[in-house]
Amino acid sequence: MKTYEQILAEIHKKQFAPVYFLTGEEPYFIDMISETIENEALDEADRAFNQIVLYGRDVDVETIANHARSFPMMGERMVVIVKEAQDVKNIEEFEKYLDTIPETTLLVFVYKYKKLDKRKTFAKKLDKKGVYYESKKLYDNNIPGWIQNYLKAEGYSITPKATQMLADFLGTDLHKIANELKKLTIALPKNRSIDDADVERNIGISKDYNVFELQNAIGSRDVLKANRIVNYFGDNGKDNPLLVTAITLYGYFTKLIKLHCTQDKSQGNLATVLGVNPFFVKDYLNAARNYPPQTCIRNISVLREFDLKSKGYESGEVSEKDLYREMIFKLMH
Repeated sequence: MKTYEQILAEIHKKQFAPVYFLTGEEPYFIDMISETIENEALDEADRAFNQIVLYGRDVDVETIANHARSFPMMGERMVVIVKEAQDVKNIEEFEKYLDTIPETTLLVFVYKYKKLDKRKTFAKKLDKKGVYYESKKLYDNNIPGWIQNYLKAEGYSITPKATQMLADFLGTDLHKIANELKKLTIALPKNRSIDDADVERNIGISKDYNVFELQNAIGSRDVLKANRIVNYFGDNGKDNPLLVTAITLYGYFTKLIKLHCTQDKSQGNLATVLGVNPFFVKDYLNAARNYPPQTCIRNISVLREFDLKSKGYESGEVSEKDLYREMIFKLMH
């Protein structure tokens, strides 16, 4: 199976497959491939005559096949893009039409949030005839690397702290992350190393009051700094919801447990085990000295408690700011 990068590289070189079936749980990669085909397969003048965009809920298999068997008007190819193809009923029945589509047609299925059964002949035939691409969701620990690679392709580098700030604040929504990174690339000159001050100035994430700094304050047992940060969070609850912070800290203490259970505590191995940039390994080692295994396990229970409280369970009339203060006290004492 071809990678996302390989598929895009071939499209940019005008090396098109006859059919693309883009599927999986991560919509970003699917959208980028389909949009690139939509923008580059035909010249702008040809699109009005030779490019058709269909929507899954409005068409059936036979309608798609009829459009796909059409010949281009005074052009090199006919492009048929089926968006929301997951809504096409009995889409596997398209298998019988695959061999009837002319070489002048480029057919794209945009089949999001689902996967075909790869054991069935339709998926196997798609993979043999064209490009069957499965877009997989990225885990939290993959996001920093994705941010760095995205910016590298645009001609930028980024510091580890700025990377982690973005990853912690933006989560795993790649469309959202890409939109924010575009703000940075528009505002800053090329060949620039983006730092935390650039992120604060252009994205609006405070370089001093963010989850990354809160983790460091907790890990180093800096009670004053931790309370200063959660007071800020409490006053700016819309941008710093307790639920999101609790989930992030849950992951932090889970990593500390992994560290305690790892015999090879070399920087390279721990970076791999924890899924973090090697630059941050020393901070985790320091935190592990401050939080032995039993304390980490207890703190995970504390975070589960405040996850429920953030959802209104047994929290009464307590404000989110007070919940933040109580959570930090329990985690650090």
